[in-house]
Amino acid sequence: MAAVKHPVRIKGVKDGLLFLLDDSCPFESVIGDLTTKLEKTHQHILTGPLIHVFVKLGKRTVSEEEKEKIREIIGTRGNLLIQSIESENDKPEEKAEAPIHLVKSIVRSGQILHMEGNLLLIGDVNPGGTVSATGDIYVMGSLRGMAHAGTQGNEKAIITASHMKPTQLRIAQIISRPPDEWAIGDTYMEFAYINNGVMEIDKVQHMSRIRP
Repeated sequence: MAAVKHPVRIKGVKDGLLFLLDDSCPFESVIGDLTTKLEKTHQHILTGPLIHVFVKLGKRTVSEEEKEKIREIIGTRGNLLIQSIESENDKPEEKAEAPIHLVKSIVRSGQILHMEGNLLLIGDVNPGGTVSATGDIYVMGSLRGMAHAGTQGNEKAIITASHMKPTQLRIAQIISRPPDEWAIGDTYMEFAYINNGVMEIDKVQHMSRIRP
């Protein structure tokens, strides 16, 4: 005999309970089986202290109203806390853009300015001064000290300055060549970026080549 296929299966996982809702049967059947399990057949494992619940919909796409119906039924058991309702068809959430922190200052010798996200500095970085950020660094002034962008390993980060004369540049874990090897001019605003594991410097008007 073929095994009976249940619209709803409940499995114990490390962090609580996993509710697997079959995606090949009508939604009404899923709701009916879910109600039966919560009210009758599975009471012995659904009672007691607070339990985190993770609902997996398979390839089924549901509306917000249908999700609310699932929440409503599971919510009748006061000790069941829904942590997520997920479908394989859900689009992954896009990461939010890192914030840009605006600082108006001069970073003098011995000073360190660090930001989580992107840093926009209106001012100079003097020799001996350091600016760093987990994202990009934009210096609207002279960069004559040290700059480290992508401090948490982001090799797509860039460093831009109106006047690029740094003692050292670093993006992620990649350190720039010695200053006397840089082909840096005095006329154009420039930026540093990583290209095939090597730091390159170009005019800022060419940034669209790596940031379309």
